[in-house]
Amino acid sequence: MSAFAWFTETYNPFPSFHYAGSLRPVYPLSPRRIIPEGIAKPEWADTTQGIPHQEQTRAAQTIKILSPKEQDIMREVCGLGREILDITAAAVKPGVTTDELDAICHKATIDRNAYPSPLNYRRFPKSLCTSVNEVICHGIPDGRKLEEGDIINLDVSLYYKGFHADLNATYPVGQIDEDSQRLIRTTREALDAAIAMCKPGALFRDIGNTIEPIAKANGCSVVRQYNGHGCNQLFHTVPTIPHYAKSKTPGAMKPGMTFTIEPMINLGTHQGVHWPDDWTCTTLDGKRSAQFEETILITETGVEVLTAKRG
Repeated sequence: MSAFAWFTETYNPFPSFHYAGSLRPVYPLSPRRIIPEGIAKPEWADTTQGIPHQEQTRAAQTIKILSPKEQDIMREVCGLGREILDITAAAVKPGVTTDELDAICHKATIDRNAYPSPLNYRRFPKSLCTSVNEVICHGIPDGRKLEEGDIINLDVSLYYKGFHADLNATYPVGQIDEDSQRLIRTTREALDAAIAMCKPGALFRDIGNTIEPIAKANGCSVVRQYNGHGCNQLFHTVPTIPHYAKSKTPGAMKPGMTFTIEPMINLGTHQGVHWPDDWTCTTLDGKRSAQFEETILITETGVEVLTAKRG
């Protein structure tokens, strides 16, 4: 049962804000979900501001090369992340609230003795990001019910054995229109093409050089505000992975590096605008956005998708 069953009235917390599209937040948010005793927590879990101090150290500016043992832990945590995403996605249907999806994700995470990395990260209030329709990323689960024809991105991250996994995917809610189908198909195609070019010696900037032509060929644009990132003992770290073409990002891939590729592709403008909640980013023109994300490992001979679907 959703926490919203306890409330008889819902409201828009930012009624005077000029929304770019038709989506509105539906508050109140449910209470913060509980982490059982015994589950290892990242540094921000029990702090007031949720600041990831370790991500701001000088050491965090050097790209980490994982040992074989560390790579095995990343395989394990990323496998758990895939399980959690698949469990959460199975509940997507008209009438389900994004808060209910957050509850499912949270339970699946703690059932695996893991911590949901977003929870209290820079004060993010939930265990899952749910980005619906025109939301590019970082949507906060609330009391809005999914509607037939929506699209929704579920962004799952978890902390387990001292390492983080990060992955997401965009799903249709019932039957969706042709533009939304094209958007989802294009975004997945762009991600797969980017992953395919990853190998030792490949340049980080060539990821964007691979993604943007695919987006443009399908009448879409690539978000520039948000990037992929290193992911290991730190949730977000170097390298930075732009998804747009002709970036000046330096550096090349080496075996043992783990990072995410997570293109955000829009039907209209690439520009975004933030809601007053300081998290939700929507397209500036209110048109739809989709995203897919995988955490990958650069191997001696190529690339391994750590968060890939099993079977």
